[in-house]
Amino acid sequence: MAALDLLGRRWTLRVIWELHRNGAPIGFRDLQRRCDDMSSSVLSTRLTELREAGIAASTSTAAQPVWHLTALGDDLVTAMGPLLDWSRAWAERR
Repeated sequence: MAALDLLGRRWTLRVIWELHRNGAPIGFRDLQRRCDDMSSSVLSTRLTELREAGIAASTSTAAQPVWHLTALGDDLVTAMGPLLDWSRAWAERR
């Protein structure tokens, strides 16, 4: 239930998707832009929650911290694959 609670929070799945889609570490501002300019406070909160859950991590560079999915985050994206397949089929029926 804790995982569903985390994943059900506003913007959480979008942040995970953008971290996955980028495929490489991404800075906070770039991630914010990819998430339709969501508020910095919400993004910061979601990244903190994902870091605490072990799904995302940040590393520091000379310019700024960058964010990426952890191995656990990658496993989550893989586990959500069947849901993505189902949602595509559902969307085609609508």
